[in-house]
Amino acid sequence: MDRASGPRVRVPEQRAPEKPVTADALRFTVLGPVRAWRGSELLSSGSPQQRALLTALLLREGRTATAGELIDAFWGEDPPSQALATIRTYASRLRKILGQDTLVSESGGYAIRIDRGALDLTLAQDLAAEAEKARAAGDRCQARTLINKVLGLWDGEALASVPGPYADNQRTRLEEWRLQLTETRLDLDLEVGCHAEAVSELTALTAAHPLRERLRELLMVALYRSGRQAEALAVYADTRRLLSEELGVDPRPELAQLQQRILRADEELARPADEPAPAPAPLRPAQLPATVPDFTGRSAFVAELGSRLATAEGSVMAVSAVAGIGGVGKTTLAVHVAHQARRHFPDGQLYVDLQGAGARAAEPETVLGSFLRALGTADSAIPDTLDERAALYRSTLDGRRVLVLLDNAHDAAQIRPLLPGTPGCAALVTSRVRMVDLAGAHLVDLDVMSPEEALQLFTRIVGEERVGSEREAALDVVAACGFLPLAIRIAASRLAARRTWTVSVLAAKLADERRRLDELQAGDLAVKATFELGYGQLEPAQARAFRLLGLADGPDISLAAAAALLNLDPHAAEDLLEALVDTSLVESAAPGRYRYHDLVRLYARACAERDEQAVERESALSRLLDFYLATAAGVYALERPGDRLVDHLEPTDHAGLVFADRHAALDWLYTEATNLLACARQVARPATLRRAVDLLYAALDLGESGANAKQYEAAAVTVREAARECGDPRAESRAVMSLANAHQLAGRFDHADREAEEAMRLAETAQDLLAVSWAANARGIIALYHNRHQDGEAFLNQAIDAFRSDGNRPGEASALCNLSRIHLATGRTASAITLARSGIGIYDSLGHALRGANGRYALGMALTQSGDFAAATAKLTEALEIFRDSRQRLWEGMSLFRLAEVEIASGRPAQAAQYAELALTVLRGIGGEWRRGNVLTVLGRALAGIGQTGRAQVCWNEALGIYDDLDAPEADGVRSLLTGISTH
Repeated sequence: MDRASGPRVRVPEQRAPEKPVTADALRFTVLGPVRAWRGSELLSSGSPQQRALLTALLLREGRTATAGELIDAFWGEDPPSQALATIRTYASRLRKILGQDTLVSESGGYAIRIDRGALDLTLAQDLAAEAEKARAAGDRCQARTLINKVLGLWDGEALASVPGPYADNQRTRLEEWRLQLTETRLDLDLEVGCHAEAVSELTALTAAHPLRERLRELLMVALYRSGRQAEALAVYADTRRLLSEELGVDPRPELAQLQQRILRADEELARPADEPAPAPAPLRPAQLPATVPDFTGRSAFVAELGSRLATAEGSVMAVSAVAGIGGVGKTTLAVHVAHQARRHFPDGQLYVDLQGAGARAAEPETVLGSFLRALGTADSAIPDTLDERAALYRSTLDGRRVLVLLDNAHDAAQIRPLLPGTPGCAALVTSRVRMVDLAGAHLVDLDVMSPEEALQLFTRIVGEERVGSEREAALDVVAACGFLPLAIRIAASRLAARRTWTVSVLAAKLADERRRLDELQAGDLAVKATFELGYGQLEPAQARAFRLLGLADGPDISLAAAAALLNLDPHAAEDLLEALVDTSLVESAAPGRYRYHDLVRLYARACAERDEQAVERESALSRLLDFYLATAAGVYALERPGDRLVDHLEPTDHAGLVFADRHAALDWLYTEATNLLACARQVARPATLRRAVDLLYAALDLGESGANAKQYEAAAVTVREAARECGDPRAESRAVMSLANAHQLAGRFDHADREAEEAMRLAETAQDLLAVSWAANARGIIALYHNRHQDGEAFLNQAIDAFRSDGNRPGEASALCNLSRIHLATGRTASAITLARSGIGIYDSLGHALRGANGRYALGMALTQSGDFAAATAKLTEALEIFRDSRQRLWEGMSLFRLAEVEIASGRPAQAAQYAELALTVLRGIGGEWRRGNVLTVLGRALAGIGQTGRAQVCWNEALGIYDDLDAPEADGVRSLLTGISTH
């Protein structure tokens, strides 16, 4: 292979198609085995020599090949004496297969005449030309899509097994073109921000083509943009050494210049050098909520804020902060102004409700993750820490004109990381507090409406006809509402919905409420007075629903959950909820989902405290808990058939949802994760404590998946503390066991061991067989991680006995598979294989796909150690597919890691590096540092195996730092690897 990327391979221009390809027409492939089809029927193409003739004619693209040219193609300079007769024989046979009109004789030679779309090579050429045009036009995403389609046409090696010098030359040409297309696509990957995903593929390609500097260059950029600067520099060092040893030359200037830019931490290198490409909708976000059609007044504020936003282009980043009491119309004003200013921000508009008035304001790092995804950043490229996300966010916005609307902010500290910080962008902030500590912000204090504006809004909602005849009464109404827009909207909506009421009737109801207003505190009272008006006009069933639904802590609530809380059938519940939506007391977040404005929720809870007996409030939350517990238990049972955990859960009086299949069940679980865990925290009190604990048991997937691990752990901490205060050893043992599991999955094994030991003690005291068996199983696997193999074996044998006593066969299978790993760690490979197969046998007999994957994972490890690498790969691949299907990111990443170990043991370091890179990407932010250290160690071994020793050293140094911080015994092994490099 040439040390440079090689000359550009030009494919011949093609004539336009004469007619479309029909369903039964001939079609051919050469980008793989040479084959011919008629419709869906695969035709026989004869002997290898006959396929060589077909190849030579197909690659002529309709031009005639003379007999002499074909003889040269077949035999080169040493043809046999009967060469011409042989060519004629092969041509005759092909003509019988393809037809007289397809293979034609002319001018002493032969030609194949087919439609343009009948050959995969011409399709590839056309798609590649379209991709080149799209890229030239700046549409990188379309260019990537087209090049991926081109590469997808390959089916292995081009012209596979076709003999002759002509086929050899063409095979080399096509392979070079394929490699150039791959480089172009990888270049586009980097331009659109998919650098983390590209590292794995580039690592494998540089191993396969070690002297191809363009691939090395792309790998350096991908690593640098992924925050792996040391590895990027190590790639250069490895390349320089290799070129010197193999060719006696230095790297080309472009590669040396790239090294210098990385050494300087060149910020420009972190993004494409040319102008951003036109992007599809996800890369140009348009997240602004809809503006209200009856927006009224505020003309001075609209002009003031609009002017600030209009001048943002080309100046320092503009920040405007709108402050005011709840219900004064901050969001309505900001959204209206933002819509008017959209033309000044052609690269998009971002929006987030920061929930600053609620008990749990939105975390800036979570918001930044959402913003980065909306701006086109791949999940795997989003950093873990707040500072890194904020830096990437500002880099992503650099050069763009984007408006960011930060609604309902808690304070300046919450929004500082969310500010763009670059010229041309602007931020519009709403909050109940004045942002006096937000440097450089243009502050706007939004007061109540003027009487004229308030009357105009009221009139637009109620109607000119009704208000015109009772103007004084209408002025009394808006005055009684404190001229607050939200209050006016609610009162007017109620009047509009009651055609028999007059404005005077409404005014009389409000007459005494106006005295409760007094500046900021009065403003809050004005809002409450308005809510009281709307609440007082509800039908009894609607009022009850309004009160009780406000009790739930989650950010929103589904129709099914609301029906359970209200103890109604879904149809009746939906009628009530939609009626509340009509009154503006409840918002419809999406079809079948509802939420409260933060102030309305507080008011609803106050009404519940005032108008509902404590027993009814507790009963409503108990029904909601029953719904979540019963449904989560159903999901658990679908995912883990035969597992007796569901038989040990606290009974529920109310049924949950039933799902047709496990995918629908998982969709529900992950959609409801935040609400379900919020419910577990909220009901962690004596009457409902045991069910709250069991909800965490039933929702175990949320802790294991990685997606909701932090929320799950926080809920487990809350429930454990509540159980400890109540003195309930059974509830405490289960809560502590949930927390131990969270620690173990996060790689905090010392914490996990202490919690699991405490859980076992409490479970034995409570005689809770479920918790005893779970704790013993957990202590066994934790002991394995601590290299306490004798203890681990004892715990796992105890777990097996406990599971068998309970008739819990999946639990028994889990302990058997974990015991397999103990045997494996102590050199008993044959018994490790037997134990793992026993576990899998139990799982498979029960149709237990998810835990069966854990069994295959254990068996794959044992088979690797036994040397049966093909079987190990098969089992680990099966496990990987199941974990992906079940959304278990942690175990998906660990399966990729184990596959990398298999490839290392098999002597295939390039494939091992690819698996290890994928594992790092999947495990980003989950699984803990110890597991990351393990992956880095294996990645280093793979890189050393393909000659990239500098990069391997970087990986091992990072792994060593992790192990030293954790005081892990693996540190000694990594030191030996580093010593081995230094001695060579």
